[in-house]
Amino acid sequence: MKVALLGLMQSGKSTLFSAISGKAMLPAGTTNIEQAVIASPDERIEWLTNLYKPKKTVHATIECLDVPGLNFSDDHGRAAAKRLIDQIRIVDMIALVIGAYDSSANPAKDLIDLRTELLLTDLALVTTRIEKLEKDAHKPSKTQAHDKAELELHKKLQAAIESEKPISSVVTSEAELEMVRALGFLTLKPMVVAVNIGEGGEVQKLAIPGDASTPIISVCAKLEYELSQLDAESKKQFMSDLGITESAAGKFVHACFKTLGLISFLTVGPDEVRAWPIKQGTTAHDAAGKVHSDIKRGFIRAETFAYSDIKQLGDEKAVKAAGKFRLEGKEYIVRDGDIINFRFNV
Repeated sequence: MKVALLGLMQSGKSTLFSAISGKAMLPAGTTNIEQAVIASPDERIEWLTNLYKPKKTVHATIECLDVPGLNFSDDHGRAAAKRLIDQIRIVDMIALVIGAYDSSANPAKDLIDLRTELLLTDLALVTTRIEKLEKDAHKPSKTQAHDKAELELHKKLQAAIESEKPISSVVTSEAELEMVRALGFLTLKPMVVAVNIGEGGEVQKLAIPGDASTPIISVCAKLEYELSQLDAESKKQFMSDLGITESAAGKFVHACFKTLGLISFLTVGPDEVRAWPIKQGTTAHDAAGKVHSDIKRGFIRAETFAYSDIKQLGDEKAVKAAGKFRLEGKEYIVRDGDIINFRFNV
């Protein structure tokens, strides 16, 4: 899973990136997109690691891209911003970082400006696509019917963007999604807004016209970066002193998982304790394929119990004694926090 951090210059975006990734702060004016793999903080994994004492512990992760700060104040800045924005069509979701850490900030305007640029970028692509499809749809060919259907869809997308609505608001079926998926429309992607506040600050009420479902989280990037430089024990103590219950990395990653509809199932044992991110609604058969294709191919059953049960009861023996151990088939819908041992034969 890839998520791109997108924000205006001086939004604190790169400070947030360093805070959640642990990477050193880069000099101002950096023009390259930076990348980092961020582990999802998960108390379940920590507890299970203490119980099983495995050789290896593997958290669920996301790949985060830090896009250089955007500047729309002149033609040169707009051209540079367009080049950067075009490079993130491959990501799974976008996180808009909005600066609100001092009295001079105007987070509502910044949010509208960023969203408008994404809409305009998509409009340019839709317009180009319509021009091509209008030619192709009038040529007798094997794909003519498909071209006509795609043309009508793109006209619908154009109308939505011109009404300042994201493409995600009008793509309503899997067939429509399949038509446009490869184009990488930016406003089709799931989105989260991270508001960078000052220490002790409060998030202003922000609204995205036509897109009320986008989650908004608050972080103090400067403080979180300072905390990220501490050792684990000192960080825990300072967070407690400051009344911070969840780190920026935890808040950010969990918001991304929720927005993308992801959950995690767990595998445990003396060799490894691991979290496996999957889409909500995934069957046990498909979940087995996440671990290994051979396990999916030779699937027999999924030996399953809930993390909440083992934490409450203490160990696997007690879980079985309490009748909480289950045998599930291929069509079982995996739940968040399921601990699964797949039985298979190939």
